[in-house]
Amino acid sequence: MNLPRRRFLHLAAGIPAVLAAPHVARAQNYPARPLRFLVGFPAGGGADTVVRIIVPWLSDKLGQQIIVENRPGASTGLAIQAAVNSPPDGHTLVHFGASSVVNSIMHSNLPFDLQRDIALVAGLVEYPMVLVVNPSFSAKSVADLIAEAKANPGKLTMASFGTGSASHLAGELFKLMAGVNMVHVPYRGGAPMIADLVGGQVQIGFDVMTTSLPQIRAGKLRALAVLGTNQFELLPGVPTVGETVPGYEARTWAGVAVPRRTPPEIIARLNRHINEGLADPTIKARLAEAGTVPLVLSAAKFSSYFASEFEKWAKVVKFAGIKTE
Repeated sequence: MNLPRRRFLHLAAGIPAVLAAPHVARAQNYPARPLRFLVGFPAGGGADTVVRIIVPWLSDKLGQQIIVENRPGASTGLAIQAAVNSPPDGHTLVHFGASSVVNSIMHSNLPFDLQRDIALVAGLVEYPMVLVVNPSFSAKSVADLIAEAKANPGKLTMASFGTGSASHLAGELFKLMAGVNMVHVPYRGGAPMIADLVGGQVQIGFDVMTTSLPQIRAGKLRALAVLGTNQFELLPGVPTVGETVPGYEARTWAGVAVPRRTPPEIIARLNRHINEGLADPTIKARLAEAGTVPLVLSAAKFSSYFASEFEKWAKVVKFAGIKTE
């Protein structure tokens, strides 16, 4: 069949629009059903707390229910894998943070590529971290802890909320810089770690403020120091680790990700709603009370933030020679 040139060009010009139609339709009809929000830590921990603060806002803006699904294990690896295996249609979100980054750096045999298989949507929060001990433990300061650890090498127990997590790395960095040897005891999240710290099954823990703060206020844990460069306003008078171990700093953060190939229009909409929520005075107050700081970023800036964190922690793991157990 011979077509006039003008008619041919007109039809050809419409081909990209036809090919893109399913993609556009998916974005326009989104969301078509309830969403699920995967969290790689147990209920009651810092990650779970933050997600459950933002979810009602996001659910209201999207007009669909959002079901929080806790999938602890493998330092968020199980949750990330479940997201990677999900359809890229915006109906599966996953909590994504520093522990996911550290885990991917420390394990070369993961069934997914963190830098390839997910798309970053938005930041959520930065989590200030704290060094806590059971109140029965003799150390009353970081200096006391270091002295106790040096007097009893390999005998003190140091808990983290997962092998390869930001908590684990913070503890290993402390051991390296303070020149001490403590036994790492990994847990499947902050909530079970704190339960054992309060119960006296372990002595020392590196945790996010979100999980530890209520126990510190209740007198069930003692805060020896915060892990940032400055003291934390919700723990007045508690020093930084760096005041005793010069140069020490550790922090963690979290955001939201989706499977790769999720339509950019959906990512843009999710980013807009999440950032609006983080700016809402009520949500900001709840996040502050939980001991977190909102991390408001565009999807592009969150991707840059992730890239810089990946590079930084890769260097720390390499140069410190930190190994998984």
